[in-house]
Amino acid sequence: MKSNIVLIGLMGCGKTTIGRKLSKLLNMPFVDVDQYIEQHYGLITKLFEKGEDYFRDIECKAVESLSKNENSIISTGGGVVLRKENMTWLKKNGLVFYLDRPIRDIISTVNPETRPLLKNGKEVLYKLKKEREPLYLRYCDYHINASAMEKAISEIISIYNQYQERIP
Repeated sequence: MKSNIVLIGLMGCGKTTIGRKLSKLLNMPFVDVDQYIEQHYGLITKLFEKGEDYFRDIECKAVESLSKNENSIISTGGGVVLRKENMTWLKKNGLVFYLDRPIRDIISTVNPETRPLLKNGKEVLYKLKKEREPLYLRYCDYHINASAMEKAISEIISIYNQYQERIP
């Protein structure tokens, strides 16, 4: 049985915000992969200075560890789908929800200072969406429109509860 709710999608799509709200509403622990990485390995901006591959290796270790959680909400980094093993671990014990939010909405809310991949401008989000969306769609169990946060939360809760009810 899959007991975790796993949130994937582009940076700024609402994974952390929605994850925290789901955690309160469902009374399940919340874990943010990026926060876990920073607590155990250091600032993501510093890790990226050693190269994206270096960061992705650390992200893999964090995902492998966190995927063993049960009855948790797991918010991932936007690039988690770039490594197939990440998604294999997350899908073993989790229902994966792709939170899809329009780029124009993300641009209006994301601070590029805290996002290493945006150091060359917010326009990179369009490139990232084009590159990563096929992976988000491949790995997700459910594709959720996240432009209306409360509606997205209700939809995730409904799907999760229906899944839990089907399991004997």
